[in-house]
Amino acid sequence: MNIVILTGAGISAESGVPTFRAQDGLWCGHRVEDVATPEAYERNPVLVQSFYNTRRAQLREVQPNDAHHALARLERDWDGDYLLVTQNVDDLHDRARDAYPELGRRDAFAGRPGLIHMHGELLKARCTECEQVCHWRADLEVHSACVCQNGVLRPHIVWFGEMPLMMHAIERAVAQCDLFVSIGTSGAVYPAAGFVQLARAAGAETVEINLEPTVQRGLFDRGYYGLAGAQVPLFVEELLSTGL
Repeated sequence: MNIVILTGAGISAESGVPTFRAQDGLWCGHRVEDVATPEAYERNPVLVQSFYNTRRAQLREVQPNDAHHALARLERDWDGDYLLVTQNVDDLHDRARDAYPELGRRDAFAGRPGLIHMHGELLKARCTECEQVCHWRADLEVHSACVCQNGVLRPHIVWFGEMPLMMHAIERAVAQCDLFVSIGTSGAVYPAAGFVQLARAAGAETVEINLEPTVQRGLFDRGYYGLAGAQVPLFVEELLSTGL
């Protein structure tokens, strides 16, 4: 049985990572339009770089929680194909996977990733000209230069108005999966919100794990509600023991 899992801000919120859009419409005290669009970067690159420098530094203060670790264990122990697609730009899934070095070897052997960051990664930077992506843990400045010497480095983040990463690979996996699981995501932001419909069209079973039922509850065959750190490990134990 092939599994595709989609995770959103809810799974990392329990680790202390701020959710993308709070009830007041602000992200860490800023309007999304001021820090998460290409136009914002063109208008005020100093503000945008500073905003993501702060977010990057905050990653040193948080750790993967039980939900991240449970998914890494599921990937290790599952016999079928497995793909984790995250909308989160933190590295908590990566760190949980690092506890199982065999997952890296599995990726290399299979020739495909087990984890896709569809909205980019805070710990990477991308050139504005050649689009080369590199690992980056330090602060980015307005004039941080790329090795190509033609462009500067911007956060490797998919902003509003930009296309999410690896969409063809994600949609292909969802269309071929037997089980689709959505964890900690509102189901209100497309294109990710459309994955459950694609999975249902392919005949997959669909499962929602969230703090409370979302607007898409009617599209899921099963729902598990409560904190991700409690519900995800329970779901993983059930899946590994029964295969259902």
